[in-house]
Amino acid sequence: MESYEYLVVPAPRKGAKAKGLKSPADRYAHQMTLLLNDLAAEGWEYWRADSLASEERKGLMGTTNVSHELLIFRRLSAAALATQMPTQGYATEQTEPARNSPLAAPDTAAAHRAEPSLGRPDTAYPENNGPRLTAYRQD
Repeated sequence: MESYEYLVVPAPRKGAKAKGLKSPADRYAHQMTLLLNDLAAEGWEYWRADSLASEERKGLMGTTNVSHELLIFRRLSAAALATQMPTQGYATEQTEPARNSPLAAPDTAAAHRAEPSLGRPDTAYPENNGPRLTAYRQD
């Protein structure tokens, strides 16, 4: 069974202005296209959109229920990719290409995948050192 890692981002609230886009629907579609293409370039596959309720503070002592529109993305986990590589015809031990070869991989010490660059989640909740479940995009 394949295992996935997920990324949840808030859906854009309004569209981005661009030349030739006149209606709000066109601008919003353009903004969604930019978001989906940015995350697809990082290996994330659009999975679905959800609207979830949340209880939030209102004023000093009150609370209110609000709804958040979220976009959910997924990609195969590193463990799932490692198990698929031998079955797809990739050798587990490959010879290293010459340093001058265009196929030479850059020297990187990081053995894990890069996190998506969606703003600065480290400043959103500095006291939270646990795993990040959502990412924030600052436009």
